[in-house]
Amino acid sequence: MKITAVTPLVLGTAWRELLFVKVETDDGLTGWGEVRPLNKTEAVIGYLREAAPRYAIGRDPFETERLVYEMMMGDFGRPGEVAMSALACLEIACWDIKGKALNQPVYRLLGGAVRDRIKLYANGWYRVERTPAAFAQAARAAVAKGYRALKFDPFGNSFFDFSSAEKRLSIRLVEAVRDAVGPDIDLLVEMHGRFTPIGAIEMARDLAPLKPAWFEEPVPPENLKALKKVMDAIAPLGIPVATGERIHTPCDVRELFELQAADILQTDITHFGGLANAKKIAAQAEYAYMRIAPHNVGGPVSTAAALHFNACTPNAMIQENFNDFDESYVMQAAPGVPALAPDGDGCVALPAGPGLGVQVDEALLAAHPTKRVHFNLFKNDWHKRDTKKS
Repeated sequence: MKITAVTPLVLGTAWRELLFVKVETDDGLTGWGEVRPLNKTEAVIGYLREAAPRYAIGRDPFETERLVYEMMMGDFGRPGEVAMSALACLEIACWDIKGKALNQPVYRLLGGAVRDRIKLYANGWYRVERTPAAFAQAARAAVAKGYRALKFDPFGNSFFDFSSAEKRLSIRLVEAVRDAVGPDIDLLVEMHGRFTPIGAIEMARDLAPLKPAWFEEPVPPENLKALKKVMDAIAPLGIPVATGERIHTPCDVRELFELQAADILQTDITHFGGLANAKKIAAQAEYAYMRIAPHNVGGPVSTAAALHFNACTPNAMIQENFNDFDESYVMQAAPGVPALAPDGDGCVALPAGPGLGVQVDEALLAAHPTKRVHFNLFKNDWHKRDTKKS
């Protein structure tokens, strides 16, 4: 079997572009990958147009280790976010092809199931006015959908400098959500790298009585020693620190392990070169006694890939999902991802196969083309995810 074509297709939404990548073979099998490029859609497409003929066309899709090695090494420059996202799309699509060729779900090819169900957490559910009452109502609606874990960033558009009023409002928002959903719902506090170390420590202490399930990316990701300073200071609070979505290569995780600067690793499979790279780094995390909770801001194909990863990875703990709070056509673009039951346990069944178990509707993709949006986490009211007003 040989790869004959690689075709990028973009699905536009109000606040994000989802890049689907179709990989075709000479025996008629087709695989799909997908990524939400971080405001770099054309850059990823451009790289794919260069890289696909060089590394993928004419190659056997079963040789994913070779694909990953050559794409990470062959251009000599250090692979960054754009290259690793393009690689992930190709690699995930090849796993989809392998599963279809063998009539097996991908997770069985990656070692088989280690659990029967996968816990999800909601994100993107708080697209409302930034008031305690509005956040509380949105939280109750998310729980009504079946979620037992909610992630949110209550901190507005600030970066490093927070007024006293802004700090108080942020705390009130978390208090309102906790009061609305009760003590049994996990609240995951997203910090988006907004804080200095001392600011993050202060905020963590203020929020600790509300029992967050984790503090995520309290400081920018470039300086892991600063993250270590935060983790050491808040460890007595008994609340884990999570990070990793903006770490894009296996080598860049090395210092995180060496410093033991986090409790939970949030590798994004679609920005980290694909499933095999994510499995390798999860194995290292396991022996550092770290859990892994894959970051996932993608659509149905990305979500399917993440669920297959969770199904077969012992230290995977929970999976992020935006798609229940976005345009309905996003999930309709590739049906097959397991859904939450409104009265369930916040978990979904293992994904079915063969391959990733999703079927992409190319006509639907074409009906919702790119909107050329720019999503900026540091603009006013960014959390509403309406780029026209941001």
